[in-house]
Amino acid sequence: MPEMVDLGAYGADFTVDPYPYYAMLRSQGPVHPVRLPGGEEAWLVVGHEAARSALTDPRLSKNWRAVGQPGEVRDESALFTSMLDSDPPQHTRLRKLVAREFTARRVEALRPRVQQITDELLDAMLAAPDGRADLVETLAFPLPMTVICELIGVPALDQEAFRGWSNEIVAPTGPEAMQKAMLAMSEYLGGLIETRRDNPGEGLLSALIRTSDEDDDQLSRDELVGTAFLLLVAGHETTVSLLTNGVRALLQHPAQLDVLRADFSLLDNAVEEMLRYDGPVETATWRYSAEPIEIGGTTIPAGQSVLVSLAAASRDRQRFGAADDFDITRDPRGHAAFGHGIHFCLGAPLARLEARIAIRSLLERCPELALDVAPEELRWRTAMLIRGTEHLPVRWTG
Repeated sequence: MPEMVDLGAYGADFTVDPYPYYAMLRSQGPVHPVRLPGGEEAWLVVGHEAARSALTDPRLSKNWRAVGQPGEVRDESALFTSMLDSDPPQHTRLRKLVAREFTARRVEALRPRVQQITDELLDAMLAAPDGRADLVETLAFPLPMTVICELIGVPALDQEAFRGWSNEIVAPTGPEAMQKAMLAMSEYLGGLIETRRDNPGEGLLSALIRTSDEDDDQLSRDELVGTAFLLLVAGHETTVSLLTNGVRALLQHPAQLDVLRADFSLLDNAVEEMLRYDGPVETATWRYSAEPIEIGGTTIPAGQSVLVSLAAASRDRQRFGAADDFDITRDPRGHAAFGHGIHFCLGAPLARLEARIAIRSLLERCPELALDVAPEELRWRTAMLIRGTEHLPVRWTG
């Protein structure tokens, strides 16, 4: 048995910049037993090839119930009844019902509306008399939240309440607070679904309620709640951090920012490099070993919790030359930011569309954009799922 690595012993440095620690672990092997900062124990995969292998191995189950893992508060919540927490054939069934309404054509059709929302948000932001704002509050949060609500077809949410529940679930401050947030979120989404049953609309949620496959299969109420939770939370949480991490990377690498400003044809590639260099999802969600499994020369016993570090995989020097450099002209293909295999992020096209529109519009309208705080003063989100800062103060005047 390899020696247990206590990630919590690295302190706040690990939250701010985990990449040197991942590189240290990777130099010793691609798979390690670890104790997370919150005290949980798991096996952590940090190598690029090992990560791709783990993400496609059917012996690593997403369904904790199937391998006898305690789900704790998750067992009682419909929030975790979605394709993200299931294996084939259930995963295949659920993804098929969702994917038919979440097509590339539907996402591309959103382009004018995403641009309109972005322009309106930037109009409001740039009206600030002091030329300063928190980019999270003014653009990075409201843009994806508005877009996903309109795509799903739900009314403008009570965004502060919803945001509080979402933040608590993806970065818990404690078991009791998390359970309270999950209960509130489940009841809220259940209410939205019943409203849409009684008053169908044109959005994705109404389509999912009425959709069926050739066998007349439909989503159950719990599956609808779980799917709505997955789409709403994943649809905004990840994009918030994609935007803030991406803009922060540009502002902290002015030479790269100048290259992009001089040639916006590099924008698509720049967004991919932002995803590779400091993506919004640090680790993929939990997997569980249904039987002993060897990954990267290390055997993980049956019944173990496994985390795949997407962040570490995307900085593997064996896959990407000068992996710790931010270079928008490199070939970033093969990064792990959206995962790999059957659980590859369904919303990747939407996240890319929003990032390309928002970042270009921001840079075009703010030619003197700069951080308005020293980097060491930024407050980072805790936990190891969503990676990013809680706020991003910027200024656009001297």
